[in-house]
Amino acid sequence: MVWRWWYPFLTRRTRQEGTLFLNYGYEEAPAMGIPLGAGDERDRACIQLYHRVATQVPLAGKRILEVSCGHGGGASYLTRTLEPAGYTGLDLNPTGIRFCQERHRVKGLDFIQGDAENLPFEPGIFDAVINVEASHCYPDFPRFLAEVARVLRPGGHFLYADMRFREGVAEWEQALAAAPWQIQSVRDISAEVVRGMDRNSTRSLDLVARCLPKFMRGLGRDFAGTKGSRLHNALVRGEMVYRAYSFVKVGG
Repeated sequence: MVWRWWYPFLTRRTRQEGTLFLNYGYEEAPAMGIPLGAGDERDRACIQLYHRVATQVPLAGKRILEVSCGHGGGASYLTRTLEPAGYTGLDLNPTGIRFCQERHRVKGLDFIQGDAENLPFEPGIFDAVINVEASHCYPDFPRFLAEVARVLRPGGHFLYADMRFREGVAEWEQALAAAPWQIQSVRDISAEVVRGMDRNSTRSLDLVARCLPKFMRGLGRDFAGTKGSRLHNALVRGEMVYRAYSFVKVGG
């Protein structure tokens, strides 16, 4: 219920700022240096997280679903640069989906409101499913994984990144291992995400100060992962882990 309220509220508060990304960001050392146009440069750290997750497999000519697409910045970037046959962004937040539909007019890209645990699609119709920094919000994570597997074709890929506190890692790993796919790669990207947070921190602090009432700014700083926030510190101290995965579906 908290997430159902928080995300529409955040969209309403930030839409005039043109906030296209809600993830913490990602930065390698040395820097990735992927080429970006002027319109994308300000969101470099957030784009780099999408780029790292999505380019684990070739997506050109593929049919892609992104579950929990947020404000659609990642969907727009990947559609414009990776040239899939089609890209659908789904999110539970109806206010966010309306924002996406108004803001992102890209050929081959569409947005739909829907639930990650009850995906409104026929079985086996996607070549890849992308999910970035969202699954920790889901009430029933194994059900979400079952839905991902259902809508993927055999041989399709689940390209995934998220975080868990250390005490939740074993349950997280157990759920991922129980799903009908094989792991192709896993990488701890906690350090890279912290660098992304640091890169975005000044801008995020300014956004929080301008868009949220004073009594909510502490929550906003934590949500944005600004320097010194609870989640930033948890990643720095190793109390939380952030990983990127690639899975391939086996069987029918």
